[in-house]
Amino acid sequence: MVFKGQAEHTIDSKGRVAIPAKMRKVLGDAAQSPFTITRGFEQCVVLYPAKRWQAIEDEIAALNMYNRATRDFVRIIMMWAEDVSLDAQGRVRLPSSLVDFSNLQDTARIIGAFDHIEIWNPERFQSYLTQQPSNYETLAERVMGM
Repeated sequence: MVFKGQAEHTIDSKGRVAIPAKMRKVLGDAAQSPFTITRGFEQCVVLYPAKRWQAIEDEIAALNMYNRATRDFVRIIMMWAEDVSLDAQGRVRLPSSLVDFSNLQDTARIIGAFDHIEIWNPERFQSYLTQQPSNYETLAERVMGM
């Protein structure tokens, strides 16, 4: 299951935002399962399908809890985590704590990020983009080159 693309959607008065149809289509039957929503990096919110979140929990379970950085990371990711489901209109309710954390207001930029979905404040996402290396080829070489 790979999420790609982007869309901008309104956040309604109840804190719900629609997940783009093309991303819901990728989910297939998994769209009926709960998702885990939690704090992401660069001040976004991340939404994981149940199967992927289970793999993350398995990775966490294998970590050395005697390591202080591990305990700190586990506390942070898990204290923000909540199970959510898509409603009949394909919307997910954003917990108010994550709305505040990510400074979401009236609209959200929804990004397909391979194995998860990211939900951003559109202005914050634009600022993030301007801080990225201007040379896409150099970044690709650093990440993918051997």
